Amino acid sequence: MRIALLVCITVFFVTSCKNEGSKKDVEIKPITKVNYQSFGKEILAIDAIKAPSMAAHYKTMSIGDSVPSKMRAKVTGVCKAKGCWMTLDLEDGNEVMVKFKDYGFFVPKDIEGKQVIINGKAYIKEVPVEELRHYAKDAGESPEKIASIINPERTLSFEADGVLLKP
Repeated sequence: MRIALLVCITVFFVTSCKNEGSKKDVEIKPITKVNYQSFGKEILAIDAIKAPSMAAHYKTMSIGDSVPSKMRAKVTGVCKAKGCWMTLDLEDGNEVMVKFKDYGFFVPKDIEGKQVIINGKAYIKEVPVEELRHYAKDAGESPEKIASIINPERTLSFEADGVLLKP
């Protein structure tokens, strides 16, 4: 008899403890996969830091320092001759000059304004006047603008071994 009473009480508690009102309909949205266009070494889109975080890293660096990095940023300029370099916006008023490891690959010449993920090595470099003039010529600057370059510049630089271009 005790067992029957115990079973009845247990069933009563189990059924009365259900809280039917707490169930919520949750909409599950599928993850949208982005099909990046890849250049150079194959890299993954995960764990890339955003441009402002990279800008903070550059502020702590000196000429000759380098750090392995993967970053996500918007393209502000591209070599119009071959696509052999690009500049990226760090969202703090600065840009980073990106070259490609061993001159081993190029990017399309019409990607200004698009998002990229780059993988490689961030570093600080002092760029000589002749090299700055060469970049200005590649970017399609006027002869006057090119001639006005008379001093070397401390440049935020990046050597990319892989690039992902967001469509």
